[in-house]
Amino acid sequence: MVSGSMACVKYMLFLFNLIFAISGIVFISVGAVILVGYSTYNNFVDSWFFAAPVLMIIVGVVVFLVSFFGCCGAIKENHCMLITYSVFLMIIFALELGIGISGYVMRNEVDSMLLNHLNTTFYQYKTDDDIRKSWDIMQYDLRCCGIESPADWAKLDYMDNVIPNSCCTEISAGDKCDSNSIYSNSEGCMSKLEQTIKYNSLALASVGIGITLIQNVTTKDFCFDEN
Repeated sequence: MVSGSMACVKYMLFLFNLIFAISGIVFISVGAVILVGYSTYNNFVDSWFFAAPVLMIIVGVVVFLVSFFGCCGAIKENHCMLITYSVFLMIIFALELGIGISGYVMRNEVDSMLLNHLNTTFYQYKTDDDIRKSWDIMQYDLRCCGIESPADWAKLDYMDNVIPNSCCTEISAGDKCDSNSIYSNSEGCMSKLEQTIKYNSLALASVGIGITLIQNVTTKDFCFDEN
């Protein structure tokens, strides 16, 4: 009877750690995707914006290590390893909750941060190759033009409705991008980039808090079943 109970506990702990391993994969994947997204627009966001996705990737890796301790502790019935496992669980829950909270905090800082960086880099478009490349990538990828509208480019001496080629989705050979063209982007980059970053911040918050709640519920169910 006792051996049967222990076998059940081991089986439940294996399933519990499988859920943990899957959540680790989710953390690593979401963190990596958002980190790459932020890296694309690194000239327009503050460096501390990279902390949350990097932390999410680190937590995902730690979750895998914790799952290993849990499995080994259950299989070997090693009390010390199970205690280590429990301590790591507490740390992970705290980190995941921190990621979720930071995601919501970042959403509130997006507006002022983007306005500052876009205005600063806009006037460096013609003099800084790295800035120009970042603006061209943003305008092409997000299908936007200028800070608020294509009319902003007149401030940099773009005359006769001519705007950077990255503002057009299609240009004939030898032609220039015209703001009156049906292929030109009419929406400003401020709103488009704001939507993109707020979406990523919401994803960080949702995944961080969501997985923490799922893991907590799973932990409680496991402990209840074990007792």
